[in-house]
Amino acid sequence: MSWPIYIKGFKAYLQLEKSLAANSIESYMRDVAKLHQFLQIENSDAGPTQVSISQLRSFVKYISELGLEASSQARIVSGIKAFFHYLLMEDEIKKNPAELLEAPRLKRALPDVLDTHEIDAMAAAIDQTKAEALRNRTILETMFSCGLRVSETVNLGITQIFEEEEYLKIKGKGNKERLVPIGKTALYWINLYRKEQRNLLEPKQGCNDILFLNRRGGKLSRVMVFYILKELAQKAGIKKNISPHTLRHSFATALVEAGADLRAVQQMLGHESITTTEIYTHLDREYLREVVQSFHPRSKS
Repeated sequence: MSWPIYIKGFKAYLQLEKSLAANSIESYMRDVAKLHQFLQIENSDAGPTQVSISQLRSFVKYISELGLEASSQARIVSGIKAFFHYLLMEDEIKKNPAELLEAPRLKRALPDVLDTHEIDAMAAAIDQTKAEALRNRTILETMFSCGLRVSETVNLGITQIFEEEEYLKIKGKGNKERLVPIGKTALYWINLYRKEQRNLLEPKQGCNDILFLNRRGGKLSRVMVFYILKELAQKAGIKKNISPHTLRHSFATALVEAGADLRAVQQMLGHESITTTEIYTHLDREYLREVVQSFHPRSKS
């Protein structure tokens, strides 16, 4: 079979079995197309089932020489590995030539995190004279309490809140559902917001169940949440690079520093792989190192 037929099957696998978002699927398609183009440049007529590890290594060298960032190279290699994993699963190949393929090592940057004092400072910076003050406080408390992605926050439905059980049922990436505990403080603000502001709004079509609404009854945009948090951080005098994801990082870091099991944190964050969650062990080690340097009598020269 030709490349287009295998690529079509790979796309169907990503859509139906992996339930990936459209943008992620298109990225995988481009990665495989790059490999096919490289083989054509090399005058190779090898089909997907005939590609060798030496050809794949030459491809990795090729994309490196193009001057792509290490992160871009790593993503392309990840897409290629996924493609050959699919061929192996479909029994189209007996051995995966990409199994030992190595991508450039990435230096994983530690994200900025906020402690509870900084969260409190942001909450105190909310302008209480504005109509959206209660909504913004509730967003801040909910994101920090549950570690939600910004997309999960703006799409959070009232029917996803199980108050008695103190859980949220979150629909995350790939429409995968997970249960996330929610603290009493965040529930308090949700109930107050619903009673004193949310119930006074007339939701637009399709927004009846959406918790966080704008002044016109429509769903908040991701950009709007980014703006809200950025402005609060500035007013609170916080110099860190703040985004909605900062609250997610802060949620996870607080749990790990308190001794939470990494697998439990992985489930709450909705990470498919534990390796994604492991960045918080690095954060934890950095925190411990700073504690030692600050307080241990033998740490100072």
